[in-house]
Amino acid sequence: MSILQNIVGKLWMTIISLVAVVLIILGLFLYRYIDTNFPKLGEQQRDLEQLAFKIVAEVSDKGNDSSYFAAMNDVLNAQSIGLQYLRSPSGTLGGALPLEEILTPQEQQQALEGTVIQKQFFAEAGSGDKEEYLAIAIPVTESGNDDVIGSIVMYQPIKSSESLQDYVKRLFALASFMGFLLTTFFAFFLITRLTKPLKQLRQAANLITQGQYSTRVYVGSHDELGELARTFNLMAEQLEETIKLLNNEKANLSRVLRSMSDAVISFDTKHKVIFANPQGETILKEWGEIMWNDPDPDNSQAANSIPEPLLLLFDEVIQETKVVTTKLHVQQGVWSVVMAPLYSHRRARGAVAVLRDVTEEHRLEKLRKDFVANVSHELRTPLSMLQGYSEALLDDIVTTPEEKHDLAQVIYDESLRMGRLVKDLLDLARMEAGHMEMNMGQMELAPLYRRVHRKFLVLCKEKDIRLECVLPSDDIVLEKADQDRLEQVLTNLLGNAIRHTMPGKSIYLRYQTLTYQNSSAALIEVEDEGEGIPPEDIPYIFERFYKADKARTRGTAGGTGLGLAIVKNIVEAHQGSVNVRSIVGQGTTFSVILPLDP
Repeated sequence: MSILQNIVGKLWMTIISLVAVVLIILGLFLYRYIDTNFPKLGEQQRDLEQLAFKIVAEVSDKGNDSSYFAAMNDVLNAQSIGLQYLRSPSGTLGGALPLEEILTPQEQQQALEGTVIQKQFFAEAGSGDKEEYLAIAIPVTESGNDDVIGSIVMYQPIKSSESLQDYVKRLFALASFMGFLLTTFFAFFLITRLTKPLKQLRQAANLITQGQYSTRVYVGSHDELGELARTFNLMAEQLEETIKLLNNEKANLSRVLRSMSDAVISFDTKHKVIFANPQGETILKEWGEIMWNDPDPDNSQAANSIPEPLLLLFDEVIQETKVVTTKLHVQQGVWSVVMAPLYSHRRARGAVAVLRDVTEEHRLEKLRKDFVANVSHELRTPLSMLQGYSEALLDDIVTTPEEKHDLAQVIYDESLRMGRLVKDLLDLARMEAGHMEMNMGQMELAPLYRRVHRKFLVLCKEKDIRLECVLPSDDIVLEKADQDRLEQVLTNLLGNAIRHTMPGKSIYLRYQTLTYQNSSAALIEVEDEGEGIPPEDIPYIFERFYKADKARTRGTAGGTGLGLAIVKNIVEAHQGSVNVRSIVGQGTTFSVILPLDP
């Protein structure tokens, strides 16, 4: 930074310039005054010559009167003028200086011969110093003729004229120079003292801009600079308090955003990400890796730009500057999105989006709708049959006892079917609510397997299905289990296997021990050689009313769609797990793991 670009240099240059201008103006006036009012050397010579001629006119009559010359010297001393009378052939009268110091012998001879002599010489003054003099010698003639009888010699110090002028000028120049130097020094000193608090304020402001909000300046006076320092300290204190409050609010907001289960992402108008909480960063990373519909891999979405599913929504929010709420389906997930514009000076500078994963809610809502539809369908079919057959009996459409018996049998079967459906629904509702009654106790698996095998053996023979029960040599004992509920599990699994196994195929019942979660457990398996389950249906088969075979009729041989859901709840109540392996066209294996001592 140059000297003219800071306040010290500007003030210093201003003061020095002002003093210089004043001194120059005073010098000009003084020099003008000296040149106008002080006599010059030529004028001094002319005046001295005129005075000398006047005296010459009077000396011819008083050439031998020494008192006259003494009186004249007394008068002329007031003007620092000396007078001597050089007589012919020799001798002098008057004067304080020896004639030899004024005129050389040759000059004396010339003066006595009638020559006017003007010269400058140096002689010792009364103080002992050499001093320059102006001298003039004018011949004196005798009255009545032109004979030279002597010469008047007058001399005067040149200092009284131009030397005095030069002395005064040099003195003024020296005084001006010294004054200029002193003014420069004191101006610089004063300006430094004045600007020192300003420099401290500048340094403190720089520190505050760097984040050191606790910076304060020293208040060393009670003048305007002191008031400025106190005001600056007050401003810095309030700024520090405001920054602390903003940081606290920012930290609270950051903690809130980071603790939210919802994803929060903000974008600018250039589709760049401004902020994202951890959940939002996860979404940006996952969605950024998806290629979407762009075949060019170089155009895939970057992690710091708006994802493809939000582009249209973002453009709508920016163009219409309104809050938009919608749901997005991204791959297998469903997201609820609320996007609002961000304003700056009444203009949209971006948008903030709040995304919530509502896949489970969407799935549950779908299950609820399917549940209502399935229950309505399951109840409507038997109710329609009950209503139709009962009307046929009431209207005496059938007359023979055999037909009446057949209708009554159908009504009875449908009522049993409705009863099973209602019972399964009540059991499932109690299980999911945690109110399922469990009679826990020690039990052996072999008797349970034999009982279930005998129960379904006749049905399998009727359908030409071979049912095999493979039991190990050592029986397995469950320390805490509900025998009736486990029989229900096997019943539901065998019922599904029989319904989906073609004649001539086999179904296997077996169990064994294994290690499950670092403890001993029983592995119960029901394997069939049926039609199998498509892979896309496997994740949903344990849901209520879900049936993999959508085209299968729901006749008396069809299930309610609740069996596997009940199986899952019973197994989980025993702290176990149920899994399924299936190959379409080859068969399905359900595996139930139950801890021996949960």
